[in-house]
Amino acid sequence: MRHCLALLFTLILTLPARAADYYFTASDGARLHYTETGPANAPALVFIPGWTMPGWIFAPQQAAFSTNYRVILFDPRGQGSSEITDTGYNQNRRGQDIGELVDRLRGPVIVIGWSLGVLDTLAWVHQGGSEKLAGLVLIDNSVGENPAPTPYNGPYRPAPSMAAFVAGMFRNPRSAAYLDRLTEACSRLPAPYAAELLRYPVPRTYWKEAILSTDVPVLYVVRPHLQGQAQNLLIDRPNTTIAMFPKAGHALFVDEPRRFDSLLQNFLDYKIRP
Repeated sequence: MRHCLALLFTLILTLPARAADYYFTASDGARLHYTETGPANAPALVFIPGWTMPGWIFAPQQAAFSTNYRVILFDPRGQGSSEITDTGYNQNRRGQDIGELVDRLRGPVIVIGWSLGVLDTLAWVHQGGSEKLAGLVLIDNSVGENPAPTPYNGPYRPAPSMAAFVAGMFRNPRSAAYLDRLTEACSRLPAPYAAELLRYPVPRTYWKEAILSTDVPVLYVVRPHLQGQAQNLLIDRPNTTIAMFPKAGHALFVDEPRRFDSLLQNFLDYKIRP
């Protein structure tokens, strides 16, 4: 009996922590949501999703890292369970939202931004960042380096439909239920606000200035279309690591979670100071 109780207690301790939901009020009154999982005193990994996406798209990383880290999945304004506001869909406000979230957290943070989340994160860094910042992980978006990505100057048209846009995030098949749930989440934000997020009124140099302004370790993870930028960033910025995902879709951390998680763990182990 004693052995069984000890085994049960061990199993309970090794189960992943249940995610807790939190809301905070931003300085402009917006009610913003995030989930937190993991030990209260552990370093925090703050995940910032892309255009219209909910924070829970990082569920594979939440499961993989919440044993040893505090995993924060943020819903930017208008996304996930955060409030759909009438204003604030620009780089300054979105960057400030990240800063106000980080200010709520204890201890050092590693911020992981994906797609539009890369720009939102760099906007926060451009505004001065935070003394709590221990490292940056930037996933599959331009950081203002050369060569510039091919611009799209036509009308607002991310995809023929939101369902097509969501399905296009992945190279590896996802279940219909998963795609439907993600499509529903991405469809929350009204089209005019979603369009604003695609028109940040700053030059490309804004993003490069931001990433060059900090000396914290950076992991830049991209697909081959951004390989040139990654190689130039490696030249221009010390303390940078790059990685290519040639066989994954834009949501590469979902398509190839084991490889991405291993890469992130190595970055945390060897680049981030305890």
